[in-house]
Amino acid sequence: MAKCPSCAAEVPQGKRFCADCGNAVVSSHVSPTETSAASPPSLDSVEPNRFVPGTMLAGRYRIVGLLGRGGMGEVYRADDLRLGQPVALKFLPKEFEQDPSRLARFMSEVRIARQVTHPNVCRVHDVAQIDAAAGSGPAQHFLSMEYVDGEDLGSLLRRIGRLPRDKAVAVARQICAGLAAAHEQGILHRDLKPANVMIDGRGRARLTDFGLAGLAAGFTAADSHAGTPAYMAPEQLAGKTVSVKTDLYSLGLVLYELFTGRRAFEAATPAEIRRLQQESTPTLPSSHVSGLDPTVERVILRCLEKDPTGRPASALAVAAALPGGDPLAAALAAGETPSPEMVAAAGPEGGLRPGVAVACLATVLLGLVAVAFLADRTSLYARMRIDKPMAALADNAGAIVAQLGYDEPPADSESHFTFTFDEYLRLVRDSAPIGDMLAQPGQQLLRFSYRQSPSRLAPNGFGGSVGNDDPPREAGDIHLTLDLQGHLSHLSVRPPGVEFTADPAPTPDWSALFDAAGLDMARFEEVPPTVQPEGFADVRRAWTGVLPDAGDVPVRIEAAAFRGRPVDFEKIRPSDTRWSQDTFARSEATAEPGSVAGPIILTFFLAVLAAAVYLALRNFRLGRGDRKGAVRMAAFVFCMRLASWAIGGHHVAASDDVFLFVIAASGALFLAAITWVLYMALEPYVRRLWPQSIVSWSRLLAGRLRDPLVGRDLLIGMTLGVAIQLVWNASQAFAEHRGWFPPPPNTGFLGPLRGGRYVVGELFTIHVAGVAIPLGLLLLYCSYA
Repeated sequence: MAKCPSCAAEVPQGKRFCADCGNAVVSSHVSPTETSAASPPSLDSVEPNRFVPGTMLAGRYRIVGLLGRGGMGEVYRADDLRLGQPVALKFLPKEFEQDPSRLARFMSEVRIARQVTHPNVCRVHDVAQIDAAAGSGPAQHFLSMEYVDGEDLGSLLRRIGRLPRDKAVAVARQICAGLAAAHEQGILHRDLKPANVMIDGRGRARLTDFGLAGLAAGFTAADSHAGTPAYMAPEQLAGKTVSVKTDLYSLGLVLYELFTGRRAFEAATPAEIRRLQQESTPTLPSSHVSGLDPTVERVILRCLEKDPTGRPASALAVAAALPGGDPLAAALAAGETPSPEMVAAAGPEGGLRPGVAVACLATVLLGLVAVAFLADRTSLYARMRIDKPMAALADNAGAIVAQLGYDEPPADSESHFTFTFDEYLRLVRDSAPIGDMLAQPGQQLLRFSYRQSPSRLAPNGFGGSVGNDDPPREAGDIHLTLDLQGHLSHLSVRPPGVEFTADPAPTPDWSALFDAAGLDMARFEEVPPTVQPEGFADVRRAWTGVLPDAGDVPVRIEAAAFRGRPVDFEKIRPSDTRWSQDTFARSEATAEPGSVAGPIILTFFLAVLAAAVYLALRNFRLGRGDRKGAVRMAAFVFCMRLASWAIGGHHVAASDDVFLFVIAASGALFLAAITWVLYMALEPYVRRLWPQSIVSWSRLLAGRLRDPLVGRDLLIGMTLGVAIQLVWNASQAFAEHRGWFPPPPNTGFLGPLRGGRYVVGELFTIHVAGVAIPLGLLLLYCSYA
């Protein structure tokens, strides 16, 4: 029976600590990995030290003494004379020096451990070799690592039982931080246990011994059995593939012992441990420790779930679930980027007080009523005189086409409203009261566009909307524009193929055009034509006069015909650059420099997109990006864009609509891909710099739709949005009261004027814009910052 070196009391065989004084019989400041936690080495099995104090190794390390010995090697304290600091030197056991697999694992420990740099991980410096002359036996390899002046957690718990609550929480959080740093590099520890957690002289936890660690992607089921059975997860004992969740199970066992001073499963053999894990559940930690925080118990039991999918998502998520502290601040202070799961787990749990929530909801509802009231009195669209509904305007356009001699029934037609920006600039220049201008019957600010074709109108654009040139116009295609009273403003017809004949062209009935335009041809004077028609024509005419319903504004009428039927008609006002041939020529001559803006914008967009792609791929490769969140964002944009096309797009026959669906789906997929790229490129930086600002956002993407914090932020956001819109409408009303001209409306959202289904389609489009615009603004801000 051995004696304690401190108090000389007798120590039974197999015991490592004195029952009288609690001191270690064999110094164990650093504890290497044990082959079995259930059978510690006996004193009789301890061999003489390989190196005596004062031995010089590799010309720079002077041995001070043995720190510990275990199944994976011996650890000595030494002084690095070259750098003048203490280090720890780890040697393989003598019997393993010539074992290639053990030696390869020893080298792997250096490569892997050097990838992890964190305050809660013991740093490994380098690996070296000494020959037989410096020691005994064959050449020996050793690694040098940071010397931690302290005690391993296993030894500490055996001496004092368990740590006080606050200290246990602090140590648990530090263990989680160190383990998360390894996982962030794709490394699994695989041998996490109290003996491999050092508590240094300042009470800080440090993870040690990465001898069994490796890259998660490189492990197979055959590698699962390595480790300490008492701290293995069920899937590891069963020989299945290990993962991050395997380390989290070991973490749960360590935390159980940390807070209770007891092991979760008491067993003597690996088979018994496996049976207990499969057939029973750990005793509740609160049954061992009275007053244990329920939060601590809950997080420990979650880590000890038999099914890996039931365990926490990451070590940082475990830290976030522990009581007290600020895991986000801890992660940022340690120089880490908190994971999306950690961000979602941070922050307050509660929402708004009932009184505040009711006040916000009332503000939203009343604000929407006020916004609608003011919009009806300030919006240009709401104040225009639309004497005929859209269906009546479409019937009127069809009747005009028939009156002009095109009585063949079309295969397809489409109509919509357009905003005339040139007319808006004319109204601003005239500086007349906006109300009087909009009340004029002949104002051209808003026009009705109608197009019919002898074939199906299958648009090529991603949005699924028919335009003036989408799809491209073909022979027999007719496009005309009416004012809001149904009078013709513009006509363009693509005549059939040119017919070569010696017969003179029949004389067109020009009066039919004037009647359709609501004009008296007798009050117009014929002048030479100056503007070329859009298509082929064999007869051209022009007239000048005034528009009686627009305050006798001068107007020039340009018209053309082919084979006796009108193919072109347009009203040209003095504000138009085509009022005279000279002005038109100068406009054409000076149009070239403006075309430079297009390539510049395209180049800027491609450069920004290329930078975003680079950052996204880099974050994806390093595992920094929120992959799930990016996929969900992209899927949301894809679904919203496709729903907008399905509801508000122009649909044709079933056979052609399949092709249109492919185009629309391609466009939606392109927008979704851009969203994924931008989100992957930007979100990690936001999560690193301002994680507190996206707590509710992370919870929303995680599917926690009923989370009080998500509801709180949504309600506050809606309240602010309604308030901002209310202030904007009120400023518009004040500006008109002062005689100021209102700004132009958003011409991209004219769909609601067409009917109910287009309103719904625009709502889906607005959701896409609500994602794209913030991402774009964030990209510009991050680029500036």
